[in-house]
Amino acid sequence: MTTDWKELTRIAGGDSIIIERVKLPARDISIEGDFELPPLARLTMEDQVFVAMFVHCHGSIKEVEQIFGVSYPTIKNRLNRIAEQLEVARIDTVQPKNEVLEQLERGEITVDEALKRLKG
Repeated sequence: MTTDWKELTRIAGGDSIIIERVKLPARDISIEGDFELPPLARLTMEDQVFVAMFVHCHGSIKEVEQIFGVSYPTIKNRLNRIAEQLEVARIDTVQPKNEVLEQLERGEITVDEALKRLKG
């Protein structure tokens, strides 16, 4: 039985979904375990359509306003709400290891400070 994501999202009604089996029919491979849906797939269908349209419009809020017939603040509020739901990889500003060691060697930082920076 094949169920599309739209139907699966509707059935779940916002509850989390765990996929227990993944099949790659072209390679005749099945993998069993607990797999979470990717962050975008966890959004409601309406939010998925909104994100797809936003990307299609190359991030033009003005164009999205016209398509959906809503105001700039409405678009911004929806984007903020969606952004809160998505797990975004954070880019930490971790100092390169060799830079920390050089600062330590020059006596610019203490051993404790160097260890703290190296641990991140």
